[in-house]
Amino acid sequence: MSAVNPRPRAGNRRDEAARLAVLHAADDLLVEHGFAGLTVEAIARRAGVAKQTIYRWWPSKVEILLDTLIADSEKRVPVPTAPATADVVLGYFRDFARFVVDDPAGRVLLTLVAQAQHDTSAAESFRTRYLAPRRERERDLLARAVDAGAISPRLDLDATLDALIGPVVYRALTGAGGSDDLVTALGEDLLGKP
Repeated sequence: MSAVNPRPRAGNRRDEAARLAVLHAADDLLVEHGFAGLTVEAIARRAGVAKQTIYRWWPSKVEILLDTLIADSEKRVPVPTAPATADVVLGYFRDFARFVVDDPAGRVLLTLVAQAQHDTSAAESFRTRYLAPRRERERDLLARAVDAGAISPRLDLDATLDALIGPVVYRALTGAGGSDDLVTALGEDLLGKP
């Protein structure tokens, strides 16, 4: 009888198909039931994985949602790396507004903003994993546009970002929706002419 070599143990290495199933399940369940109705048990059931697998990979449902948000925003509304013209900058902020207001994946962003208001751990993770890296890329986009002479912001770069993004997120949180006209008006006022 020949010896059978046991399969190497995968340990904490994630199976990509299972990881994606979990992210999609969390996204779908959030839209269907809201944050309060989103449970690890429901995510595991929908994704077809064991609950222990989820806990081995993510310490909380907030971390699952952060992975979902990072993946979806990079795919659907990446910060441009192309030469930074005024049209590229405004186009990015219009795309961001559509993502937040119209894309079901944008609901994850709004949920995490809301959760961060009363959960310090969620707030720190949201800032560290999503907001800070994305803001750095957005600031770089504006700086490149300034350096190219494409825009001349009336405020410093951080205040400009706040003034462009804040109203979009506020309108989405209050259910007022968004519009290209709002972003265009904000952009024209804040980004200035070189």
